[in-house]
Amino acid sequence: MSPDDDEQQAAGHAIENIVASPGPLENAAEWLSSLALAAMILLIGSEAIVRNVFGGSLQITDEICGYLLVAVTFLSMSVSEAHGAFHRVELIQARLSPAARIRLQIAFDACSLLASALVAWQVTRLSMNAFRAEDVAPTPLQTPLWIPQVVMGVGMALLCFTLLRSMAAKVRRLKQVSA
Repeated sequence: MSPDDDEQQAAGHAIENIVASPGPLENAAEWLSSLALAAMILLIGSEAIVRNVFGGSLQITDEICGYLLVAVTFLSMSVSEAHGAFHRVELIQARLSPAARIRLQIAFDACSLLASALVAWQVTRLSMNAFRAEDVAPTPLQTPLWIPQVVMGVGMALLCFTLLRSMAAKVRRLKQVSA
């Protein structure tokens, strides 16, 4: 058992959380999410200063912060999976044997992978269509819409990759438990 498992059991979590620890892709996504969050803080702070001190507005804060929020949301999903931070329903899992519990987690990850792959595919199609049609936001910045949409696709693809890694870790753990 790892130190994280000891912390989980001390916190009342009796079910082992099997995840693939963050790799270079998840670390890069976490760094980019942190950078986007810092940019949001700076932009919102600047907007507050401009409004309160100079009585004006940057006129771009809402739009840019919206795009940054999308980036943080989609890029942080793979990080959350790699850290085992998503919610789990332990009511049923607590009544299962360790092997059955791991099988259930693998099945849930497979369903999550399927749904995530479908979303990644559709978002990628959406961004490709926006690029071909040269769609832009109806705002003063006229941001090409494919830019935030590509980030959504990349985030979903990273989540798919991390789900595959987590499933592999669970299969390895299942082999240990079953042996």
